Amino acid sequence: MSDRYELFLTCPKGLEGLLIEEAVGLGLEDAREHTSAVRGMADMETAYRLCLWSRLANRVLLVLKRFPMKDAEDLYHGVLDIEWEEHMLPDGTLAVEFSGHGSGIDNTHFGALKVKDAIVDKLRTPTGERPSIDKINPDLRIHLRLDRGEAILSLDLSGHSLHQRGYRLQQGAAPLKENLAAAILIRAGWPRIAAEGGALTDPMCGVGTFLVEGAMIAADMAPNLNREQWGFTAWLGHVPALWNKLHTQASERAAIGMAKPPLWIRGYEADPRLIQPGRNNIERAGLSHWIKVYQGEVGTFEPRPDQNQKGLVICNPPYGERLGDEASLLYLYQNLGERLRQACLGWEAAVFTGTPDLGKRMGIRSHKQYSFWNGALPCKLLLIKVNPDQFVTGERRTPEQRQAEREQAVYDQAPTEPQERQYNKNGNPIKPAAAPVVEQARLSEGGQMFANRLQKNLKLLGKWAKREGVDCYRVYDADMPEYSMAIDLYHDWVHVQEYVAPKSIDPEKASARMFDALAAIPQALSIDKSRVVVKRRERQSGTKQYERQSAQGKFTEVSEGGVKLLVNLTDYLDTGLFLDHRPMRMRIQKEAAGKRFLNLYCYTATASVHAAKGGARSTTSVDLSKTYLDWARRNFSLNGFSDKNRLEQGDVMAWLEASRDEFDLIFIDPPTFSNSKRMEGIFDVQRDHVQLLDLAMARLAPGGVLYFSNNFRKFQLEDNLSERYAVEEISDKTIDPDFARNAKIHRAWKVTAR
Repeated sequence: MSDRYELFLTCPKGLEGLLIEEAVGLGLEDAREHTSAVRGMADMETAYRLCLWSRLANRVLLVLKRFPMKDAEDLYHGVLDIEWEEHMLPDGTLAVEFSGHGSGIDNTHFGALKVKDAIVDKLRTPTGERPSIDKINPDLRIHLRLDRGEAILSLDLSGHSLHQRGYRLQQGAAPLKENLAAAILIRAGWPRIAAEGGALTDPMCGVGTFLVEGAMIAADMAPNLNREQWGFTAWLGHVPALWNKLHTQASERAAIGMAKPPLWIRGYEADPRLIQPGRNNIERAGLSHWIKVYQGEVGTFEPRPDQNQKGLVICNPPYGERLGDEASLLYLYQNLGERLRQACLGWEAAVFTGTPDLGKRMGIRSHKQYSFWNGALPCKLLLIKVNPDQFVTGERRTPEQRQAEREQAVYDQAPTEPQERQYNKNGNPIKPAAAPVVEQARLSEGGQMFANRLQKNLKLLGKWAKREGVDCYRVYDADMPEYSMAIDLYHDWVHVQEYVAPKSIDPEKASARMFDALAAIPQALSIDKSRVVVKRRERQSGTKQYERQSAQGKFTEVSEGGVKLLVNLTDYLDTGLFLDHRPMRMRIQKEAAGKRFLNLYCYTATASVHAAKGGARSTTSVDLSKTYLDWARRNFSLNGFSDKNRLEQGDVMAWLEASRDEFDLIFIDPPTFSNSKRMEGIFDVQRDHVQLLDLAMARLAPGGVLYFSNNFRKFQLEDNLSERYAVEEISDKTIDPDFARNAKIHRAWKVTAR
C-alpha cells in the first residue's frame, strides 16, 4: 500500500473555508475546497491526526480507487478489481453508502447493492464464507461517490460522524451539531480570546454545546479523544502503533491543559428542564470543574463581577416556528441587547441567528457577519464589539454626545467592591439588593411615530373605556396603512393581529415595520413585553378562525358592563370574545329582564351571560362545538350563573327545525361559511340566511325581538324579508368608539313580526 493517500474530509455546508485552514494546520497537503468537503493528500499519521483533532469535519474518507464508469457493470468490475483481502477478513461486517447518480444508476440503493456484491464476491471463500452487512457498527464502512462519470471509492476512517463526540447524550429541541458549534466559536475568535485568558458565557446555553466545545478548545483537548469506536479499528490497513502514539500525545496535551487554572466559562438557561441534561453532558465531557450552568432568564444574566475580566458572549437564540413567535423573539433579542449594553462593556459577542432581521433589534451594530447553514436553514453569525460606538440609539448624536455616552458607560461599569457572584442551593443567581434598571428599547423613526399614534389612541379611548366599565377594547386598527394590524387590549394583555400585506408591498419592508411596531407596543401601552401576543390574520375560509393554533390552555379574565368573561389569547386565531359586538351584548343585557333568550351560533355564549346578567328568565345557547360550549359553561360559572341556562350542542338549522320552544329575545351571529363534519351540508350566510331567519322567527314569541348580524363584507339582506317581517338596520347603533374607524366591521338588523 502507498505511503500517501488521497483524503476527502466532509463537513456541513458553509464550513469549507474553516475546515481547509484546520486541515492544512493538521498536515493535509495539496488541499482544495469542494462543496461540503475538502480534498488533499496525506500520510497515515496525518489521516489519524485529522480523525482525532478535527473539530469541523464530519468524516475522514481515504480514497481507495478512482475509475471511470459508464454503467452498472463498470461499477461492479471497478470495485471487484480492488484487493479487498488487504482491507477486511472474509467473515467481517460491511456497510456501503452510495451518493450521486448517472451512468445508468439513478437509484442509490441499487448503486450500493452493486458495490456490496463486488466486495462480497471478491472475498467469498471456497467454503462459502463471506462478509455480512451491519449498517450500525460495521468493521468496514465503504463510500462510493459518483461524480460526472467517475467513481470515487473510499474507506471511512471515522466510522460514526465526527460531530458525535460522545458527551451529548441529552439534547434540547433544536440543538446545534457539535462541529457547527465549534466552527461558530472559531469564527467568533474564541481561540484567540481563550489564549488571552478571556471568559466565555452563553446566556441561552440549552444543554451546553457551545460551552463544552469552547472548553475543549481552551483546554487543548482533542474533540474525539474519548471516542472508542473508529472506522479503522477493524481495518487490516490500520497501524495500531502509530495511532496509539498520536492518542497518547493528545492525552498528554489534554492533561496539561486541564491542569491549568480553568477559564471562567458559564451558561444560563431559562428552561429548568434543560439544566440537569446540560450538567450531565458537561460531566460526561470531563469538564465539570471548568463549566458551570445556572437557571436564569436572558434579562438577568450577568458576566463575571470582576470588571477587568473580558471575554466572549455567544448564543444561538431560538428561531421561532409557531404562531405568534415574532413578538417573543423580538423581545428576547431586545433583552439580549440590553444586557450586552448594560453588563458586558468591552466584551465581544457572537449571535448565531436564523432570523438576521431580529439581530438589528438588539441596539448594537455587528462589525462582521458570516453566512452559515444549520442543516437546510440559512443562518447568519453576527459578530459584535460591545462598546458605545456600536450602540444604536435611533437618533443622531454629536461627537460630544458620543464621548459623553462612552464616559458614562465606563463609569457605570466601574467596580465598587470586588465580590464573587452568589448562587443559592439550586444554582440560581442571587440578585443584588439594587438591581440594574432595564432601559427601554430604542425606537426607529417609524417605531416612534407608531408609538405616538398608540399613545394618542390610548389616551382618547382609555377615558371612554373606564367610564363604560370596559377593560378589553381595540386601541388600533390599521390607522396607519403602512402598519397593517389590529391591536386589542385585554386588561393587562395585548393581542396583536397582523394583517398580511398585499403582494404590492415589499415583504422585507412589511417585516421591518412589524418589528418596529412590536418594539413600540410595550412602551406606548405600558405593558410588559411578555404580555404581548401576536397572530397573523389572513383571508379566512370556512371556520379557520376557530381552528386550534396552540395548546397552552391559558385563560385570562376580562370584564365589560359588569360581566366577567374568559378569553384565550394564544390557542385560537380568535380569542373567545368578539369585541366589535360589545354594543349588541350591552343592548341584550338591557332588554333581557324577564325574557326567554335564545343565542344561536353562540360561540362562547358571551351574549347569553350578558342576558343572564340583565335578568333573563332563561337562556338557551346553541353551537356545534363542544369545546366552545364548555368554555360557555365556564363563563356562566365565573359570574355565578348555572340554573336556567341551557347549553345545546348541535347544528343550528337542524336544531331550529326540531325545536318547539318560544323565545322573547333571539340573537343570531352566524359564520360566513361552515362545512363542519358534524353538520349536514354546507352553511353559506348569503345563500342560507333567509331560511335561517324564517326558522328563527317561527320560534319568536308574539312581541319578541330578533337581532341578526354578520361580518361578511359583501353581504346583502334579501329584499323580500321586509315583506314578511319588520326589518330595521341598526349597524350604526352597534359600533362603539374603538371601532369607529372600521364602521364596516359588521352589519346588524332588528327583526320583529309584522
